[in-house]
Amino acid sequence: MKDESDGRSPERDSAPKVSVVPKSGRVESLEEAVLLGGGELSDLAEAEGLVWADATKPDELPAALAAAPNVRWVGLPYAGIEPYVPYLDSERTWTCARGVYSTPVAEHVVALALGGLRHIVGYSREREWSGPVGRNLVGANVTIFGAGGITEEVIRLLAPFNCSITVVRRSTDPVPGASTTIALDRRLDALTNADVVVLALALTDTTAGVIGAAELAAMPDHSWLVNVARGGHVQTDALVTALESGSIGGAALDVTDPEPLPAGHPLWSMPNVVITPHIANTPEMGIPLLADHIADNVARLRRGDDLLGVIDVESGY
Repeated sequence: MKDESDGRSPERDSAPKVSVVPKSGRVESLEEAVLLGGGELSDLAEAEGLVWADATKPDELPAALAAAPNVRWVGLPYAGIEPYVPYLDSERTWTCARGVYSTPVAEHVVALALGGLRHIVGYSREREWSGPVGRNLVGANVTIFGAGGITEEVIRLLAPFNCSITVVRRSTDPVPGASTTIALDRRLDALTNADVVVLALALTDTTAGVIGAAELAAMPDHSWLVNVARGGHVQTDALVTALESGSIGGAALDVTDPEPLPAGHPLWSMPNVVITPHIANTPEMGIPLLADHIADNVARLRRGDDLLGVIDVESGY
């Protein structure tokens, strides 16, 4: 029942009952987070909140929900929720870790961009003294797809580099710190002068394959593509062709399609490609951040405040 004075649910007298499942390696940290937030650990039968602790087991979630008839809040552990989309419903409030891992992922973006532009990737593979190659990130034109927490952090980290930043998003609503905002359907306009193109957007039906042959052809021949979002945003065959032909400078990929990238795939042997195995945010970096997020949401649940990272069920992110 909501407090008519401010639209919030009133603060409750009892601790919210929360179950943390499955009992994976990170469960202890998340259980501690529930207690820190003022919650009470509970089994599924009595729980009103459910924190999903193992992102590798989305197929086990339906059974857990079936055993938890009173659950009204489900907290998912990652910002990307693609494996869970089939299970979303409007009967519960669903949250994800949107924005929680933004800082380490944004740091990885800057590392990959520098590694590409300054030719660190190429130099690392040399076997003898070579000539000067590279471009500055300072003063570069950077195009970022997506306007969420990762983009906010990338913009913040790039401030000392004095980059000109263009954000591509669904709308043309301005993004703080960006020079320009362009709608997704005009994305080619955002690519023609880009020294670096960063993918940091949600994977949906609209954004799947958003970087294909036309987009890669629009990029300058020195431009680097940095993908820390999802492999499905990039049409892999088109990327291989662009890299082989030299129509773009290179690609720095923390995610691939397919993933894991099979041994022997052409991308592994290309001199203008660096691949990191989806580790822009490692478990060691992420678990403390996720624990803080869960503690905050449990405290909000107890106070009757809006939860963080609420998923738009219709949009699927």
